[in-house]
Amino acid sequence: MDNSQSAESVRARLQTLLQRFSRVRQRTLQLCEPLHVEDYGVQPMADASPPKWHLAHTSWFFDTFFLAIWQAEYEAFHPAYAELFNSYYNGVGNPFPRSRRGSLSRPTLDEVLAYRRHVDAATLEVVDATLGSACSTDAVKMAEVLELGIEHEQQHQELLLTDLKYNFGHNPLYPAYAGQSSASVGVSTQMHFDEYVPGLVQIGTDVQGFAFDNERPRHEVFLQPFQVANRLVTNAEFLEFVEDDGYRRAELWLAEAWQQLQTGALAPQPLYWRQVQGQWSEYRLDGLHLLDPHLPVVHISGFEAMAYATWAEARLLTEAEWEWVASGEPVEGNFVESMRFHPTSPAQASRQLFGDVWEWTSSSYSPYPGYKPLAGALGEYNGKFMSSQLVLRGGSCATSQAHIRASYRNFFYPADRWQFTGIRLAKNN
Repeated sequence: MDNSQSAESVRARLQTLLQRFSRVRQRTLQLCEPLHVEDYGVQPMADASPPKWHLAHTSWFFDTFFLAIWQAEYEAFHPAYAELFNSYYNGVGNPFPRSRRGSLSRPTLDEVLAYRRHVDAATLEVVDATLGSACSTDAVKMAEVLELGIEHEQQHQELLLTDLKYNFGHNPLYPAYAGQSSASVGVSTQMHFDEYVPGLVQIGTDVQGFAFDNERPRHEVFLQPFQVANRLVTNAEFLEFVEDDGYRRAELWLAEAWQQLQTGALAPQPLYWRQVQGQWSEYRLDGLHLLDPHLPVVHISGFEAMAYATWAEARLLTEAEWEWVASGEPVEGNFVESMRFHPTSPAQASRQLFGDVWEWTSSSYSPYPGYKPLAGALGEYNGKFMSSQLVLRGGSCATSQAHIRASYRNFFYPADRWQFTGIRLAKNN
């Protein structure tokens, strides 16, 4: 490729990213439209963050890793924001404690929104000024960081929804945020198991387009024959586990999980299940509903997923098995674009591999062979968390469809369940 072609290619990429940047930034504001000012500062638990913080942090990311590098005569919007809205990037400063984000009554919501407008305008100005010299090494790096920032904001859009749900779902008023009915599409299909005899396979990615560093490099894995369920576990099926004293049977649980059950740290039902007048109900982002037996069970911890699988005389997929199964499937399903904000019953012949719920795997979140983190502080983005967590796959009803792919690796601690997490069963052949 000659220089003129290279310049044209990078220029086109920057223009496309600029359009996507504007759409994604606007989408974050749209997700906040149903909120009242009182909602923006609430932090219902240490792992969740207030909406105002998400709005500011996603702007801080572009401010710190993009504008501070490429904006001529850069001047910080406010010098204290570098600490207040840093999440965990120790390489660029001392982050404000995560558990205290809800104490930040100032800056005000109006000031945070002004910060967003400043970052948006400055980012557009920098990219516009660069388009005339798009063959430079800086322009290529600029495109890479801009795209990472866009993908990062899409992750926080999902976190925004899950954090809001935790707040609203623990309020006795059970207020509705937004969303459409997640009524069942008929009756759940009969669960059956499809057989796979893969042998030596490749997982991960080496694509030239965007992927996170933890998805690379592509490498070989040997898989034994296995079976995988044709759909997700439903509320009705998980209720059978509950009614069979599944939460009281020590033999089903890992030691750490059993200890949490004994101390009350883990409630003996899914996170948003409630007993109302002797009937099970479930909080969704559109309010409290009677439990729909045909919908996928959701907000399940990794510990619960493993206990259920043991009870069902099955197991969870490994992440390599999941990726191998999903690699030939179209990325279609119930994503945030549906505006349902809750899993749905599968349509006929749908396997629900993408969307609806993040599927727990039994695989620890560890680096792939030959893994190389991003240079500098951005290397903390994924690499620093590769300890004591499990991998989840497939995306959820709160994930953007444009954000997900078969190689995408999400990760949470096995006790976590405030995300839209669910269960797919597997068996050995």
